[in-house]
Amino acid sequence: MPDIIQQHPSIESEPSIAHVHTLSAKDKALFNELKEQLREQFRITFPDKLAPRTVVVIPSLTLDHTILSKVKGHVFYEERLLCLLMLLRMPRTRVIYVTSVPIDPAIIDYYLHLLPGITGYHARQRLILLSCFDASSTPLTEKILQRPRMIERIKQLIDPNSPAHITCFNVTEHEQSLALQLQIPLYGCDPELNYLGTKSASRKLFKSLNILTPDGFEDVKNKAEVIDCLTSLKQQKPALRKAVVKMNDGFSGEGNAVFSYEGAPTDDSLPSWLAEHIDQQLKIVAANLTSELFFKKFEQMEGIVEEFLEAEIITSPSVQCLIDPAGNASVLSTHDQMLGGENSQVFLGATFPADKIYAREIGRLGFVIAEGLKEKGVLGRFAVDFMSVKVDNEFKHYAIEINLRKGGTTHPYLMLQFLTEGDYDPEKGEYFMPDGKKRYYFATDNLQRDCYKGLTPHDLIDIAMLNDLHYSNAQEEGVMFHLISALSQFGKVGLVSIGRTPERAVEYYKKVVEVLNKECE
Repeated sequence: MPDIIQQHPSIESEPSIAHVHTLSAKDKALFNELKEQLREQFRITFPDKLAPRTVVVIPSLTLDHTILSKVKGHVFYEERLLCLLMLLRMPRTRVIYVTSVPIDPAIIDYYLHLLPGITGYHARQRLILLSCFDASSTPLTEKILQRPRMIERIKQLIDPNSPAHITCFNVTEHEQSLALQLQIPLYGCDPELNYLGTKSASRKLFKSLNILTPDGFEDVKNKAEVIDCLTSLKQQKPALRKAVVKMNDGFSGEGNAVFSYEGAPTDDSLPSWLAEHIDQQLKIVAANLTSELFFKKFEQMEGIVEEFLEAEIITSPSVQCLIDPAGNASVLSTHDQMLGGENSQVFLGATFPADKIYAREIGRLGFVIAEGLKEKGVLGRFAVDFMSVKVDNEFKHYAIEINLRKGGTTHPYLMLQFLTEGDYDPEKGEYFMPDGKKRYYFATDNLQRDCYKGLTPHDLIDIAMLNDLHYSNAQEEGVMFHLISALSQFGKVGLVSIGRTPERAVEYYKKVVEVLNKECE
């Protein structure tokens, strides 16, 4: 699922993480051996809540350096996986959580106080927090790899007498290298398969599975080919008003640009007109990125050109899926995404579940795609984004892209599951707790106002307590905040507001906005 936003002075010398280094035969054999260990853990350890284990959480946004530098407060996005502290509700589980910069103890306490049946003291004995003390735009995993003593410290903290594994935001050769050095398995997709999550490979897979996707072109290499594709699209669809140009490895719309055909001729002069006007009529999502720099980066990554879907009623649902170590594919959740920014290309938040009108259908399509990815060897969580267009009282669902990683809808859903012990039923398009009651939520990573700047984690927690904004275990409703550390510097915070009805979930969110705005007065 898409996710975030930000800024960078230059992309002249920034390396791309899309390239995957070839492992030596010895390392490849070790990596495959670690995969087998994960399968064994999944069979024996995962189902047993009392089994001892160590979970090493590496919440690194291991993205292209330029893309990562666009993410405001990216180091604080590492806090989104603090929902995994809920694993400490299992009394013999240890969690090692590594971040770029230290996390305020008040934030840790904020999460631990919700653990059912476990005292905060007991949980803290099994939680190890490590920091690189490095707020640079280098991805966290690369920072760890640059610090041999940090790797050795993690090794020493892993109990050699019980199973252990790494969980990450996404998996690249850097996470693979870390796993090999720690000699514990990764619960995530082999980096060799990361190409399947590119925009081009996503479109190819959709087509092979006979799933609708917008008209367009894959494996576009440079500006000249972009112009050729824009020409072909307009000639095929004379009424087309806009097209989207996307880098293969863009993130949260930051690798996207929207081209407007306004003023385009309808005769043979179209190609020359496009060549002349492309720089002026291409709206780039990333702030402060010129057309010249955009296409320089595009040539490094390559990408796609496709039609910009427009309709009176159009929604942006997503399906979150899992392929587990035993090879089983399943649909975990459906969401309706809120998109904003230039031409609605940036992920802002989501409601759960997706609209009941089409939740079952997009879940079915997501499962078909999951089965297709399973055949190719994919492992772990991923999401598929759709655009759903209402035509003649029916929705047509266009698959847009595959995100082979955890995304903006992963942590809210995990938080809901940890707090309520329920599950999503894809056949009914509803989430049910063990007692049969339903739950809904509204989640965002982008509740932002400049006047929120200066509010510290302690301030936010104090405000939440004074205004009854905390999640209540008794009512199984309320608000959980995340990205708390980003509030003071960037005026931005994330949250998931859980309610017994969709309306109550939104009411909780509105109450948060009302309270925080009042703090600005």
